[in-house]
Amino acid sequence: MVRRAAVGAPILLMAYGLLRLLDGLDGTYRQGLAWNLALPALFASMVLFGVLAAAVRPLVPSGARAVAALAAVATVAGAVCFVWTVTGLLSTAAGEAAPTPVRIAGPLLFALGMLTILGLLVAARRAPAWSPLLFGAGIAAMLIDADSLAPAALILLAALAPLARPSVRA
Repeated sequence: MVRRAAVGAPILLMAYGLLRLLDGLDGTYRQGLAWNLALPALFASMVLFGVLAAAVRPLVPSGARAVAALAAVATVAGAVCFVWTVTGLLSTAAGEAAPTPVRIAGPLLFALGMLTILGLLVAARRAPAWSPLLFGAGIAAMLIDADSLAPAALILLAALAPLARPSVRA
């Protein structure tokens, strides 16, 4: 499960970024086939990031498991905020778009949770030291410019690639 989530989540995020760019070629967003395909890709990506956070938590040494559990909860909470926002955008039946605090808290919780988990995996020698650094760079690129989602997702894929190795899952 770790391998599929570590690879699948950034790939789906990249698909979202590319479809979002395609949707915006006419100067407007949120209309058309590309937008309707992009949001489910983002939804699935966030679900997989949450799964990844929960799946790697047991790989952390026992002394840091409480911190890893809190980081996994933060990551999942951030992913839920993203999913809430996406659900609101996908369907008017889901109600209004997520409130501003949810849209702000989501990326922060997500980033802090994943960075903490990756840092703990580095300390446990299950991930290289550059992994959280690359992940942070990818998150920063996404937050600075939403049009950089596709290349940022490639950076996240590179950051998470070491988690797909069989030695990490053992």
